[in-house]
Amino acid sequence: MDKILEALVSSSHSVPVKKAIVKKVVEAAEKEVTAEQCQALYTLTTRLIFLGEDAFQKQVGFQVLEAYARYHRADFELFFSKDFVLGLLQQGYGPLDRKDPAVVDYIHGCLRLLISCPSVLDIFSIIQTEILRMVCERPEPALCARLATMLSDFIQCIPREKTAILFCQQLVRTIGYFHCPASQERELREYVDQVTKVSTLLQNIWKAEPVTLLPSLQEVFAIISSTDPSFEPSIALASLVQHIPLQMITVLIKSLTTDQNVKDTSMTQALCRMIDWLSWPLAHHVEMWVIALLKGLAAVQKFTILIDVTLLKIELVFNRLWYPIVRQGALVVLSHMLLSFQHSPEAFHLVVPHIVDLVQSLKHDGLPTSKAFLLHFTELVHCMMYQYSGFPDLYDDILEAIKELPGPGEDKIKLVLNQSAWTSQSNSFASGLLRLPGKSETGKTGLINLGNTCYMNSIIQTLFSATDFRRHVLSLRLNDATANTLMKKLQLLFTFLSHTQRAAYAPRVFFEASRPPWFNAGSQQDCSEYLRFLLDRLHEEEKTIQVLMSAKPNVVSPGNGPSNDTGSETSAEDAGVSHVAPVEGKSEGNDERTLIERMFGGRLSTGIRCMTCNSVSEKEEPFTDLSLAFCPSTTSSPLQTEGPSEEPRGPCQGAVNGGSEAPEIGPSPKPVTASTTGVHFVPGSSEPPLSVPDLVDYFLAPEILDKENAYFCQKCGSLQRAERGMRVVAAPEYLILTLLRFSYDAKCHVRRKILDNVTIPPLMRLPVHAPPPKHSSSSSLPPSSPLQVDSPESSENLAKKLKPSEVGVWPAARFVPYVLSSVVMHSGMSSESGHYYSYGRNLNGADGAQHHLANPLALGEDPVEEVCGGQAAGDWLLFNDSRVTFTSLGSVQNVTNRFPKDTAYVLIYRKQDVTGGQNSTGGGTANGMRLGSEPPLQKELMDAVTKDNKLFLQEQELNARTRALQAASASCSFRPNGPDDNEPPGSCGPSGGGGGGGGFNTVNRLVF
Repeated sequence: MDKILEALVSSSHSVPVKKAIVKKVVEAAEKEVTAEQCQALYTLTTRLIFLGEDAFQKQVGFQVLEAYARYHRADFELFFSKDFVLGLLQQGYGPLDRKDPAVVDYIHGCLRLLISCPSVLDIFSIIQTEILRMVCERPEPALCARLATMLSDFIQCIPREKTAILFCQQLVRTIGYFHCPASQERELREYVDQVTKVSTLLQNIWKAEPVTLLPSLQEVFAIISSTDPSFEPSIALASLVQHIPLQMITVLIKSLTTDQNVKDTSMTQALCRMIDWLSWPLAHHVEMWVIALLKGLAAVQKFTILIDVTLLKIELVFNRLWYPIVRQGALVVLSHMLLSFQHSPEAFHLVVPHIVDLVQSLKHDGLPTSKAFLLHFTELVHCMMYQYSGFPDLYDDILEAIKELPGPGEDKIKLVLNQSAWTSQSNSFASGLLRLPGKSETGKTGLINLGNTCYMNSIIQTLFSATDFRRHVLSLRLNDATANTLMKKLQLLFTFLSHTQRAAYAPRVFFEASRPPWFNAGSQQDCSEYLRFLLDRLHEEEKTIQVLMSAKPNVVSPGNGPSNDTGSETSAEDAGVSHVAPVEGKSEGNDERTLIERMFGGRLSTGIRCMTCNSVSEKEEPFTDLSLAFCPSTTSSPLQTEGPSEEPRGPCQGAVNGGSEAPEIGPSPKPVTASTTGVHFVPGSSEPPLSVPDLVDYFLAPEILDKENAYFCQKCGSLQRAERGMRVVAAPEYLILTLLRFSYDAKCHVRRKILDNVTIPPLMRLPVHAPPPKHSSSSSLPPSSPLQVDSPESSENLAKKLKPSEVGVWPAARFVPYVLSSVVMHSGMSSESGHYYSYGRNLNGADGAQHHLANPLALGEDPVEEVCGGQAAGDWLLFNDSRVTFTSLGSVQNVTNRFPKDTAYVLIYRKQDVTGGQNSTGGGTANGMRLGSEPPLQKELMDAVTKDNKLFLQEQELNARTRALQAASASCSFRPNGPDDNEPPGSCGPSGGGGGGGGFNTVNRLVF
């Protein structure tokens, strides 16, 4: 029979004739056949299967072999022995190499025929041994796929126990050697199918023997972390990711990121190669593992790896967006990489040139998923352009391409950026020692206390919370010649507060530049005095620059600037600049006012009316803050105010009006009355608590000049009884109110603090008067008249408060609404001790146009409490040196009730726009006083922030490594609570003032 079959398949007969004869041979298998004939047929058919000249001969061999093996199984057992199988696996068949896939296919087919025979067990044991050897020889994908198919059908051939672990590891490494040189789609599909079969085999083994999983994954990491330049692992390893249980992510990432034996170079290689896996089609969950590893590295502060990998691979990830089959996973990874890379625009700018082309492609490719994908991609682009504004040349084309697509709101962008930063990743993998403080949940930056500098920190945060002022400072375009100016340093400080990744920034440079010369470093100081000095410095500096520009508009020598009497430490060299671009959006007309004047400057008119001849003298002068004395009680003893409170009726000294930097502290004949205790009203008094409007009313109320305070009337030519009054004639954009709480008790010769609780309304109205008509019966004094509010002559007149009465002929006041912007609190018993902290609300440009007041009532009445009183807790922030936390308006208003030593000291109110387009001074929103959004960050400022952010990440990484080593060597000495954890809430430690807790047990605490 074998001779007939051999002659038939090699004959020249037609294929139909051959098939007919082969059919007869197959049917003859049911009949009696001798053992010799069977062996001859098995030998012939095996030769045809392995060495057949064409597919027909191979097919005939399989058909005949299967037929005779089924009917003559005992004879086939003798033929297909373990020795025969071992020979095939070790030596091949004749000229056919043992690594040829046909060998595995033949064995696989023969096992199907012997599955019920006892002898097959011996064959299984032989295959278990040989299969491990074959895998160690790194077979090609085709052979591996055949082996996987055979082992999937005959799991008895899979190595067991310890050998199973070794087999899985070697199979993983074999996959790492896979490569596909094919370029045709059919060949690529075949390659993917082969890899899928092998990965499925591993999945089945992991399920059957879970002990093999972790060693296999360790082998994967060992392969992809290899730094051998001669070996590049195959991305076919990505096919394994989808078979790893997702619940193992935490365990594996913890093992990788906290293993001190894993070098940075190895981790970098591993992460880069995992990102390469995004190119593998049909691989699920790759993006989840990549992001988990990125977050894990951020959590243990390995920022150098993250920076290197992001810059190396960001363009490759972006390019994957062009391929729909891997697009979704690539976008997830791209979003995380860009949103977390917040210290520099470098990564985003690498992909910027490709964004427009991708957007246009997505708009027109016609795929059903492209529209939703484009919306997600556009949202990412908006977030990145918001984070790195200031590059219009790069972003103009992008904005044009996506202008018709919806974008996220500013609040959502800030939330996304805050949650995505590397420094916001919580380290759930490390012990307490490894956890470093990150930015607070507010996303805001604190200020490090440099030693008794809480007075400065609270003022800086208050000015930073003044949204319009902050935006104008950041929008100033200052050239290199202004590098030493205070405004330049303030601009840089505001930039860091806006964009640093540090939880708290150390303002050392600004402190040294802005500290008044009479302030001793390390000593407690008055925050209101510092605020006046700071604003005055900024104002005089800009005035000096304006003078220099007008004198020499083209080139100004740094050494030729005029002397600065108000800020003597600001040298002409500091102020000498060649050019300072004007603040964007100045009011129409040539507004020569400085930024400080336009933001904080108002005007007061002081009028004195002779009560004999009724002649009136008027004088206007500017102010930047109003110093509000406390109303006297009916039983009072005279107290002499200290510092600014010596002149509570006039505008502040040392402000824009050109007064001295520091009010001279000396005996003043003008008394300011207080309670009989000299400290505060008796608690539990039936009198209603004072409010800020009460103190403003008291400040503006008229007074009688009589007897020793009599006024010299020029018209009468003698001393006469007169009435003096003050009126606000120009309302500032930001109204600064200082409550004069620190007094000098002349009887006891001690300084005391007035602890009266003052109600802080969220909305108040300031009466503003237009100047009296020119034809009124008043004889205005010339500007040089000695009757100025802050002149020595006027300060010698003792004032006695009376009930309000008219001064001159003034039109009725209009009430300008103001909304509370920020409050500086003082915690302590006297000016020599305590702590400053502040509350702030970040008002955006739209706030002024939203709330229209239908009934402008008297000062302080608040019929529209919902304007501010109903704000969410997140709208207010507590700035306590390094700590920044969410709070509510209710907490701001009730802090003194809860902590009596914590009292409001400096308040800033922001003028509201009540006309829907014209502000209360008639200038309109077009005057540029209000900027609708944060200005783009200039390149110089962006570079400074980028440099510092990178330095911060390096510091964090170094600290993390140091602490990890300390934790390993000194874990027994770990103290969960450091020495600062038990500081009094009102102290100047991390927990700050009473706004965070407060108390009565730290009378002698110093201001830090």
